[in-house]
Amino acid sequence: MAGSGSGEVKWFNTTKGFGFIKPEGGGQDIFVHISAVEQAGLSGLNEGQRVNFDLEQDRRSGKTSATNLKVSG
Repeated sequence: MAGSGSGEVKWFNTTKGFGFIKPEGGGQDIFVHISAVEQAGLSGLNEGQRVNFDLEQDRRSGKTSATNLKVSG
């Protein structure tokens, strides 16, 4: 795990199976995959929805993504 954070869903496309979260403190948007959404018991994410998440770094690509999503507020 590479840390945790909170932010707002920038966009999420259920058909494509991914989207991005704009982190609360600014910085680079965070990738979120449909598998993380489904593991949280959600069917999708809505634009503007507030979420808390953990950050995980992919071993192969080195890219960071959101996991352990929790809807907040």
